[in-house]
Amino acid sequence: MNVTGPRSLRDPAEISRRQLQLKTAPTAAPLTQWVDDLIAARIAQGLPAEVPYIDPLDAGTEARVLIILEAPGPKTNAFNTVPGSGFISSDNDDATAENLWLERQNAGLVEGVLIWNAVPWYLGPTKRKPRVAEKAVGGQVLRDLIQLLPDLHTVVPLGGHAKDTWRRFARAGLGTGMRTVESYHSGRQAMNQPGLRPHLRASLARAVEDWRPHASTAGVTINVDSDEVGAATNHWYLDAHGDRIDIHPRWW
Repeated sequence: MNVTGPRSLRDPAEISRRQLQLKTAPTAAPLTQWVDDLIAARIAQGLPAEVPYIDPLDAGTEARVLIILEAPGPKTNAFNTVPGSGFISSDNDDATAENLWLERQNAGLVEGVLIWNAVPWYLGPTKRKPRVAEKAVGGQVLRDLIQLLPDLHTVVPLGGHAKDTWRRFARAGLGTGMRTVESYHSGRQAMNQPGLRPHLRASLARAVEDWRPHASTAGVTINVDSDEVGAATNHWYLDAHGDRIDIHPRWW
């Protein structure tokens, strides 16, 4: 994230600088290779494979907070007639990215962040929403990504499709302690509705702090999620803010 101002990826020279960092920045290089492998696998299967890369200015493999958006927008797609940046970033030249940049700044959530999408490949120039089958695949990709983020403590799904993908297809049985802080998508439509921008800001502010040193199950109700055959997949509780804490298996 470029802290000097939003929409910095409107500058082709800035895009070129970050492209050079994709395979040289130590925290970005492993995720660049992971995205390359994802693209290659989808091409081999004849599937859509226009997957933008992570922003090398973000935390990469050292991410403590993972923000999940819906799907790549036109300004992420480097193959459009009017090319986008090729990155998933709050520095992109669109309103969704600008709103997220502003509220990250306002919330103090600048460092330690990685941004990804519930469905990681480009769905096209129309405003088509992700289908259930696409979210199921995207959820498995999310699970794979999380294995590369050893310092991750909080996941922030923004908007209905990100929440649905995380809840239904990614979170179950991860086997790690995790906090979920849900809020609204940072697109123009949501941010123009009363109360939604402050909600996003407050949610991002909560994500700044690592909750794990203060985690306690004293006095809370432990809930259990089960799979279709009745086996427990997650033990969890709601903290004082109403954010979900999935308990690490070592805790029970």
